[in-house]
Amino acid sequence: MKFGVREICNVVFKAKAATKIGNTTFRAGQPVLYIDTAKTSTLEGASTTVYAQGGRGNTRLIAWEGEKTLTFTVEDALLSPIGFSVLSGAGLFSQGTSNVHVHVTSAAVVSNTGEIDLTDALGTNETIDSTAPIFVAITEADGSIEGTLIEGLTVGEKKLSGATSSYYNKTVLVDFYVVKDGSKVSELQIDAGNFAGYYYVEASTLFRDENTGKDMPAEITLPNVKIQSNFTFSMASTGDPSTFTFTMDAFPGYTYFDNTKKVLCVIQVVDERLDDTTQLKSVMPHSNTEDYSF
Repeated sequence: MKFGVREICNVVFKAKAATKIGNTTFRAGQPVLYIDTAKTSTLEGASTTVYAQGGRGNTRLIAWEGEKTLTFTVEDALLSPIGFSVLSGAGLFSQGTSNVHVHVTSAAVVSNTGEIDLTDALGTNETIDSTAPIFVAITEADGSIEGTLIEGLTVGEKKLSGATSSYYNKTVLVDFYVVKDGSKVSELQIDAGNFAGYYYVEASTLFRDENTGKDMPAEITLPNVKIQSNFTFSMASTGDPSTFTFTMDAFPGYTYFDNTKKVLCVIQVVDERLDDTTQLKSVMPHSNTEDYSF
C-alpha cells in the first residue's frame, strides 16, 4: 500500500501529570488543549552520522548513526489564552469577581466648558479610575504629542473637567486606566522562571491511498514531548496575520496501552477508507398530503 499525505493534523495535548492552568487543574491524561485550526504540521526526524575513514583518498569505510531526534511542529492560525500558556509557560489568571485596571488611550477635544468627554472610550459599565495616573497631553495637528500637559483636572466617572479657557477646543490625548469586571479578563504573566512543559500528544490526519484515492484515518502519537518556549508574534497592518508555532521535541515515553517499550512516536494508518460521496437531504421536503395554500 502506498499513500500520499496532504491533510492537516488536528492535535490534542494531554497532561502528563496534574497541571494547573489558570483556575483549572487538569488531571493526568486529561486534554488540556485541542488545536483544530492549524495551518501546517510537520514531523521531522534527524540523526547524527560519524564515519571511519582511511585508505587511499581517505574514503568512508563504516558509518555509525546515533543521537536520533524527532521534532513535531504545528503552526496554528488562532490562539487561546490556554494555548498561549501551554506554548510559553506563561501563568494564566482569571480575576474572578475582583476588578482590574486596563490601560486605555483616547483622543478627545476640550469643550468650551473645559470638559473632556471620554464616554466613547468606555463601556456601558466602565468608569475612569481616579486612583490611577491620568495624563492629558496637548497634540499637534498631526496627532503627535507636543509635551504640554493639562493638569489639575477633576475626574468624574466618564469625564474630566476643569480645563482653563486657554485649552478650549484643543485636541488632546488622554492616557488613563479603566476599571473592568475581572470575570471578563484573562491575564497572562510571562516571567523568567517558567517554561513550556511536557505533554502527551495525539494528532489526527488523513493519508490517501494511491490506488483508490480514498482517505484513510491516520493517528500520530507522541507519548512524551517537551514544547519549546520560543514564540514570535508578528503584529502588522499589512501582509498575512500572525501564526503561532508549537515546536515539540519528542522524548522516549510509554503509550497509554503499552508500558513495555518506550517510543518516540507511533503512527497508525487505519485501513478504513472514507467514502467521499455526499449524502444530501432536502431541507425543504414536499409531501403531496400537505396544504400550502394561503
